[in-house]
Amino acid sequence: MTIRTRFAPSPTGFVHVGAIRTALFSWLLAKKDKGVFILRIEDTDKVREVEGSIQQIEDSLRWLGIDWQEGIDVGGPSEPYLQSHRLDIYKEWANKLIASGRAYADPYTKEQLESFRNQAKANKSPFMYRDYRPESPPVWDGSQPLRFKSDPKPYRWTDAVMGELSTGYEAIDDFVLVKSDGYPTYNFCHIIDDKIMEVTHVLRSQEFIASTPKFLNLYEALQIERPILATLPYVMSIDGQKKLGKRDGAKDILEYKKEGYLPEAMVNFLATLGWNDGTEQEIFSVAELVEKFSLQRVQKSPARFDEKRLLWLNGQWIRRLSINDLSTRANDFWSESAKNSSEQLRQQILALVQDRLKTLSDLPTLTSYFFDEPTPDWQMVENDKQLGKLQPAEIVELLKQSLIALSESGFSAEDLQQTLNSLLDSTSQKPAVLFSIIRVSVSWSPFSPALNETLAVLGQNTVKARLNLAIETGSQKV
Repeated sequence: MTIRTRFAPSPTGFVHVGAIRTALFSWLLAKKDKGVFILRIEDTDKVREVEGSIQQIEDSLRWLGIDWQEGIDVGGPSEPYLQSHRLDIYKEWANKLIASGRAYADPYTKEQLESFRNQAKANKSPFMYRDYRPESPPVWDGSQPLRFKSDPKPYRWTDAVMGELSTGYEAIDDFVLVKSDGYPTYNFCHIIDDKIMEVTHVLRSQEFIASTPKFLNLYEALQIERPILATLPYVMSIDGQKKLGKRDGAKDILEYKKEGYLPEAMVNFLATLGWNDGTEQEIFSVAELVEKFSLQRVQKSPARFDEKRLLWLNGQWIRRLSINDLSTRANDFWSESAKNSSEQLRQQILALVQDRLKTLSDLPTLTSYFFDEPTPDWQMVENDKQLGKLQPAEIVELLKQSLIALSESGFSAEDLQQTLNSLLDSTSQKPAVLFSIIRVSVSWSPFSPALNETLAVLGQNTVKARLNLAIETGSQKV
């Protein structure tokens, strides 16, 4: 059997972490088997549809490298892959159910349905639509909803992740197949499409598990062999108290791209939300994920969305990039001043700060002093644990000695390190004090790369000018 999976989102807004993880797991499963991954858009809820959502879905998948062999934009043997363009197909299957006595036109008004619900409430029993089926329903002409005539029964089934599951007949009720606007419901059309597109494995979130019995009932009524069902655990907020969702602050997945996260880090992070390979390994390439992924290793318990871990992974993946690759990816994140500098200088600076980058959007903060003149901020000195113990006069004197020594340096990274070491001897200061004074005076930044390399990139004239300015402003505090 060739594995065929699908991702079938509704275009009702941006896709976030939970939905994209479902897409990734489905893609990995098909990729490992050299199977087929399908992108289908379930756009039958026109009331909730948001303009631009389909493009956002495609852009999100492409950013992460999740490609599809059939579906939107690429076509395939079962096109169209937009459900709103498949209405004739659903109508044909709806008529099959009518002909077999398993579907009927719903003649009731909203007021009548509300009356039925109130009656059930008064009887202290759950409202079940099947208890109020019309005895002589009208011929379905499309103006009324079409309902499935269920056959309530207990079910036992095997879920590829959750294992053996079961439910009683009370979980099954008559539900709408086609709405009065002519569009089918998800409960109906996804089963038809999966059949036609020969989907072998259906992966979806835990929220659908309560609906599975009615899906099973419909599979039987349509005489369709059901695919392998795999229920993925929820992705929870970091406190583990509730499912991560749009209303709880889950972001558009493309926001992470704008914030400077790498697709490799995001894929690595998403893949390990509810899955592991049984080892302590944390960093996985796409190739490793494809090789190792299996539904048997997907956990049953919910996974927590830990953005701090995502940030750590992103830093790890940034360090793995070559400077040329990092430079290309960083193009949109430089400050305007940096963009006006040479590519050679930017790459020099990238090599210095690469180990400190957590996201690409950190670049302006970490590198601004290389391209723009910083403003002296002596509060930074006073708040420093080491430097705050010194008097302004002591700091100024150390800066003067440093200026003299650095003025005589050859200003290669190697020469500068020798000069700095000699300064430690001549001033009898600790590196944490002397080097911090020099670093702050040339950058006025809370952190910077190795001091000798920073000075070398800045150049002797810039370093001398900034030390002189630090001496001048520091003397005013004496």
